[in-house]
Amino acid sequence: MVYVKWIFVSLFWLFVLATLHYTLPQNDIVRIADTYEKRIDFGENSIFWAAPDVGNDTTTVNRDVFFIQTIQQNDRPLVYRNEDTGWGWPPYFKFDTSNLQAEATDFKSTKEAAQWVAVRHYGWRNEFLSIFPNAVGVKKVEGPDVRIIPWFNIVFLTVFFAIVWAIWVRWKRFRAARIDPLLDDASDAWDRVEAGTSERRSRLSRWFRSWRGPDSRN
Repeated sequence: MVYVKWIFVSLFWLFVLATLHYTLPQNDIVRIADTYEKRIDFGENSIFWAAPDVGNDTTTVNRDVFFIQTIQQNDRPLVYRNEDTGWGWPPYFKFDTSNLQAEATDFKSTKEAAQWVAVRHYGWRNEFLSIFPNAVGVKKVEGPDVRIIPWFNIVFLTVFFAIVWAIWVRWKRFRAARIDPLLDDASDAWDRVEAGTSERRSRLSRWFRSWRGPDSRN
């Protein structure tokens, strides 16, 4: 049971960390090569796409999605989708998809005259599952070596783990004060029941032997 407990706890925290890694904002320093719009037919990976833009039809199984093509400092491509999050999850309350697409288009540059930008986004890029991170902001930076400190993530994770620690400490105190004594009392009561059962079995065995006579002891 101990192994089952730790497997369950490990899977729970793995899910929590994966959710945080997917949801919290990240910044990439890239060069925008192009922007375009593409009709997407959603399939098994639909959970990784946002809802339709606010005010649009939500019953369709496909829709046009904006994309931003970028090149990283190591010359590797990185493609972002550009979708509203609206009032849904994750809570970025993004309603300016068209404006962001216009800004990204204005930042397009060539390799010879590179203009570097910081793309703020959430989500993962997975080519096998056709998953794209969702861009939520773009701003010009001085160069590809600019370092952006994720202050929001630092503050959020500090507060989050402080709350988790406070809950865990209070749970340990509550368990030590309320639950453990009840478990100890139940264990003592069970031991007394087992002791009484053993004593009754011993008396019953002696009674049977007394009826069988002296030879039954051999």
